Amino acid sequence: MNNVSKEYLLSLLQSGRRLDGRKLNEYRDIKIELNVSKNAEGSARVKLGNSEVIVGVKLEVGTPFPDMPDEGSIIVTAELLPFSNPEFESGPPNSQSIELARVVDRGIRESKALDFKKLCIVEGEKVWLVLIDIYTINDEGNLQDAAALAAMAALMHAKIPKYDGNKVDYHEHSGNLPLTRKPLECTVMKIGEHFIVDPVKEEEAFVDARLTVAVIEDGNVCAMQKGGEKALSIEDAEKMIEIAIEKTNEMRKKL
Repeated sequence: MNNVSKEYLLSLLQSGRRLDGRKLNEYRDIKIELNVSKNAEGSARVKLGNSEVIVGVKLEVGTPFPDMPDEGSIIVTAELLPFSNPEFESGPPNSQSIELARVVDRGIRESKALDFKKLCIVEGEKVWLVLIDIYTINDEGNLQDAAALAAMAALMHAKIPKYDGNKVDYHEHSGNLPLTRKPLECTVMKIGEHFIVDPVKEEEAFVDARLTVAVIEDGNVCAMQKGGEKALSIEDAEKMIEIAIEKTNEMRKKL
């Protein structure tokens, strides 16, 4: 699929097909593997076709924000490892890794997936901070949806370590994270007049606009992120949201 032209891609999409033979609204095979790291409180590996992402969840005791003295929080980071894509470079986070982390963060935070008040240890002094670390293993397209799915899978199986007020014992656990919702993200791409999901790298190169939509179990949208150079009409956005709700409902069965 190297050296694919946009004209050829558009001709395929017009016929209802993709470069790899899928339908326009069809995801690649999704595989989820849990507990891939013995050093994390929760971890998951997600494969979307040949794209692969690992997410680890760690917990540490920290101080609450002054305006939220009785609430814990999350911190999401993403590392685009150079061996996963020759275009990725070592060093400080770039705009792509920052956006990847922020959009995953937004879906979890805006859906109120975690009961932050239950992460409070001592009001105004100590809370649990949930650290969600995303690592790309292989980039064959659609890292955003893979990362969001892996983050939720890792959170669902993460354990809270025991804490005696002075020291955290990571070998013992006091229970599960207080999850209240399970947001998943679907990124819908617009190429020409066509909408697709789960693009491969060659398709991502020709995307005009994209919309990542985070959806909770009842089909309500809790967050969105627009990307790409071209604008979206209201009709475009409505169609993309409709697709995202349908596809996250399908994806949720994998959890």
